[in-house]
Amino acid sequence: MILRPRITLDELINRLSSDQEFQKNITKWLTINERQPVYADFPRGLDERLIEALGKKGINKLYSHQAEAYREVMAGKNAVVVTPTASGKTLSYNLPVFQTLLMNPESRALYLFPTKALSQDQVKEAQDLIKLLNADIKSFTFDGDTPVDIRRTIRTAGHIVVTNPDMLHQGILPHHTLWIKLFENLRFVVLDEIHAYRGVFGSHLSNLLRRLKRICAFYGSKPQFICSSATIANPRELAEELIEEPVSLIEKNGAPRGQKHFLFYNPPVVNRELGLRRSVVNEVRNIVRKLLPTGAQMIVFARSRLRVEILLTYLRDVAKQLKIDIKKIRGYRGGYLPRLRREIENGLKDGSIQVVVSTNALELGIDIGQLDISILAGYPGSIASTWQQAGRAGRRQGTSLTILVATSSPLDQYIIEHPEYFVERNPETAQIDPDNLFILMSHLKCAAFELPFEEGEKFTADITGELLDFLVEENILRRTDGKYFWMREIYPAEEISLRNSSSENVVIIDTSDNNRVLGEVDLFSAPELIHKDAIYIHEGVQFHVDELDWDEKKAYVHKVKVNHYTDAVTKTNIKVLDILEEEREKGYQKVYGELAVSRVTTGYKKIKFNTHENIGMGRVHLPEMEMQTTALWWEFTDQIFSDPYFRESVIGEGLKGISYTLNNLIPLYIMCDVTDISVVPMVRAPFSHKPTIYVYDKYQGGMGLSKKVFELDRMVLKAVKEHIEKCSCSHGCPSCTGPTLENTLFGKESAIKILQQLEL
Repeated sequence: MILRPRITLDELINRLSSDQEFQKNITKWLTINERQPVYADFPRGLDERLIEALGKKGINKLYSHQAEAYREVMAGKNAVVVTPTASGKTLSYNLPVFQTLLMNPESRALYLFPTKALSQDQVKEAQDLIKLLNADIKSFTFDGDTPVDIRRTIRTAGHIVVTNPDMLHQGILPHHTLWIKLFENLRFVVLDEIHAYRGVFGSHLSNLLRRLKRICAFYGSKPQFICSSATIANPRELAEELIEEPVSLIEKNGAPRGQKHFLFYNPPVVNRELGLRRSVVNEVRNIVRKLLPTGAQMIVFARSRLRVEILLTYLRDVAKQLKIDIKKIRGYRGGYLPRLRREIENGLKDGSIQVVVSTNALELGIDIGQLDISILAGYPGSIASTWQQAGRAGRRQGTSLTILVATSSPLDQYIIEHPEYFVERNPETAQIDPDNLFILMSHLKCAAFELPFEEGEKFTADITGELLDFLVEENILRRTDGKYFWMREIYPAEEISLRNSSSENVVIIDTSDNNRVLGEVDLFSAPELIHKDAIYIHEGVQFHVDELDWDEKKAYVHKVKVNHYTDAVTKTNIKVLDILEEEREKGYQKVYGELAVSRVTTGYKKIKFNTHENIGMGRVHLPEMEMQTTALWWEFTDQIFSDPYFRESVIGEGLKGISYTLNNLIPLYIMCDVTDISVVPMVRAPFSHKPTIYVYDKYQGGMGLSKKVFELDRMVLKAVKEHIEKCSCSHGCPSCTGPTLENTLFGKESAIKILQQLEL
């Protein structure tokens, strides 16, 4: 059953433009005009079977960028295709791959996608083309959901193996002797959505590709790389850093684009003195209430799993009030089991689902059909992600609507009040650090397990030999006859996660339904999401956590119906290990060094639905989790606090306010997510006994993010000062120094006075 809008999207947009209540919250209405396609003829020599199969799909010409990609790849070059969502990037790599497979059936291709859902979607695309070709080409997905009995077939018969970096890391490379057919004949490696490979994940992937190329060389193959990306500032540089080879850039998009309306929406202020705005969850609920009766199909993006489930609960309540079947309102996020994810994806494609509330799991190019409206519940954290999420509406020709609804965070408020930053500024630069010592050493161990290293062999440019000798000293490798051999019983890849989380997951078991496995949560998230007495929300249904068995990695839950959800309270301890660099500035000493950071969940707050009141607290007893990382910190001199105004409690509130704003504004200057860094204020730091603010990388060994803040610190602190001063609230608010209910009345005033002392 396909839902048909009761009014057209153009009529809906006209209605919104004349809705005064809606319009007063719009800070910018951006209209992006439609664009006509630029076509190219099929290349000479393209197999007639391919031309005929594409014709059956209604493709009688190529877009110009698809033809250019084909020419570059068939000329033997690595390539990166950079075009927007729904511009036909898939055919840009499928065409040369299928042409090569038809010419040489022994050839093989490996497709790498950042998520399992995207892998499943792309293998279906390949299989549809294979059916139309009626050729003996086999395409398989190989991931954690692949049944054991099918894996043997994939290893020997798979022409196109579709997987993700995690599975390549743990399930393929360590077992390369079972994959000889693939590695001997590997002609292409496809890296889709490479903009997702930045920071920690990208640094891991670069080392993973070093291991892949090393194994290919052992079996006598040298694959070409075909990459694709959303629009970022440095796609060629990123691709070349990832594969460590020259890459051709294809960036002139030939695909058509329908007219797109992009609305910047700032929720109304409900308390001007406190600077409080209506919550993004409530505001999105009100917007969707306006849109639901039109029958328009829409996707709502939320920043967290918890927000997805809260929004899903609210929107289903709205559907009930409007007499709309709640089965048409679904959630989608990590932790859902594979069958449920496929069911939701298919429901979007066939139109039986009208609204899906999703994390960024649906941001990438999974085919979910043509949606009318994309609503972003909060700024996604980067311009590239914003355009990706906006692109899920109007994926083909025709009008589409995107509404970015701001939260009260300083970053969201900066974007919503300065849309020119979003519109005029180039998308961000993606950065990786493949030679991060912690990451490099992890993959060097994996590579040694996979194949012994020859003396003089290079894994990284300069220090491979020194690192291998260190591993010999640690009794991890054995050096014999000019080779380095793995000598431990452990399997190194199992101990290394590519995504800044433990390789282990905690399984959630529903005791109210015959001990059914409900889903899973990664180990580092578990203390905050499924601690004892937490309310865990899954598919809009509430579950009470009865027990978190830390040793067995299992959480036992039962279904409940309560009027609140839970929010974890964590405690962070910091110990300085080493000072690497320091400089004296007006009013403070800035230091760059190494820290040991321990984090523990100590309790939780009960937050009431709708009003978001704190209605209670609870204690949690769980072990600490510790890491070593790099950090910048500011040690403020005693002289700037000589005014009697600066009592210790007032200093504490000021530092807390500065830290809150810092945490939110740093991503405007450093290419990272808010979650990649942490900012911790201390009135009397144990190391220096001075008022101190720490900014540390939330990753083992550090990623160099805090080092960049160290270099830009005056600029960043000046922006923080100006942002706090310009905020219209009286004593601090979620848009500047944080919620006043969690501070005192001195937070904003103290923050400004401290920053003024620094003469920024």
